[in-house]
Order: sequence, then C-alpha cells, then structure tokens
Amino acid sequence: MNILAIGAHPDDIEFGCGGTLIKYADKGHNVHLFVLTDGSFGAAAQVRKKEQDDACAFIGAKGIFWADYRDTELTVTRDLITKIDEVINKVNPDIVFLNNPDDVHQDHRAASLAGISASRYIKEVLFFEVPTTERFEPDIFVDINDVLDKKIRLLEIHSSQVHRTRVQNLTIVESVRSCANFRGFQGRVKYAEGFKALRSLREVI
Repeated sequence: MNILAIGAHPDDIEFGCGGTLIKYADKGHNVHLFVLTDGSFGAAAQVRKKEQDDACAFIGAKGIFWADYRDTELTVTRDLITKIDEVINKVNPDIVFLNNPDDVHQDHRAASLAGISASRYIKEVLFFEVPTTERFEPDIFVDINDVLDKKIRLLEIHSSQVHRTRVQNLTIVESVRSCANFRGFQGRVKYAEGFKALRSLREVI
C-alpha cells in the first residue's frame, strides 16, 4: 500500500502515528511524509528540517515532502489545499493520516481542515493526536507494543523538542509512553496508537 502522513510541524507525525508508520514500513509498504511548516517557532528551521529528515530515514519512509509555510502562520487557503492535492496525486495513497481538527494550535486545525478537503476521494482517512489535541475519542487502535522503543527513539531524534512540553519535569518521551499506555488500555493491549476515522472503507474478503 501507499501511505501518506501529513503533519503541520516536524514531529507531529512521529508523535501521532510514528509507531504505526514504522510497522507499515517494516512490512514493505510505501510510507511518505508531508510536513507543512518549517517548525521555526520551536527551533531554527534548519535544525527542525534536519531532525525531520533523520526521523524520515529512521521510519524507513520512501520520502518526505515540504510545503515550507512558516510555523504558526498556517491557514486554510486554496494554495494549501492545492499543495496537499498535488502530493496526494504523486503518492496515490491508500491511507492518509492527518492532524485531528479539534486542537488548540491553529496550525494543527488548518492542516486538518485543508487535509480533509484534499483527501476527499481517499477511501481511508484517519486523524491522529498530538499533545495539544482536545476531546480526542479514537475508534481505531494499532498495537505498538513491539515498536514502542523505536517510537521513543524516533521522538528523541527531534532533540530540540524533547523538553518543550510546557509541563514542568515532563519530557516528550514520557508523554509518548503515557499516551501509548492509555490508548493501549482503551484498545485492550499494553501500548497502542489511537486514531479517529474520518472515513474507512473495508472490503469483505
């Protein structure tokens, strides 16, 4: 299959669906990433880009696309939707992963809404969560117990962001593990990633 994960910032994809993408790549599926902003509000843009490129390689993804918008300035425009359309046409994805639309960060909301429009003909579109996501109620779970350590190393590649949780004495690594444990409990396994389906078509076989 062809898999496309779209994130507003460097590290959004890794937090939200990094474990699932590692599992897809390990099984030989074609994983592609699309990052919409340069992440420059969190650290220097060249630092964020290097971290994201390294994370892409660690996942085993086929490649990464950049939209090159400025961090914190993403808005839902025809230009943004068209750029996502163009990448979708190149990748021809069977599954698209998007930021969840209910989120306190304006970039995450814009990425999600533009992605919903651009992925209107894709048969499976799943929302993932990040630390600023609100009221997230997943209805699909992926067991990541066997790749949790890899997911943690994946987030550690974004070293400029490890301590930027805005919560005292909490690192992104601890946050990832706690989230995976909670979603795992909901999915009746130890560690999981949770997703909310915008649309999911299944064939009876």
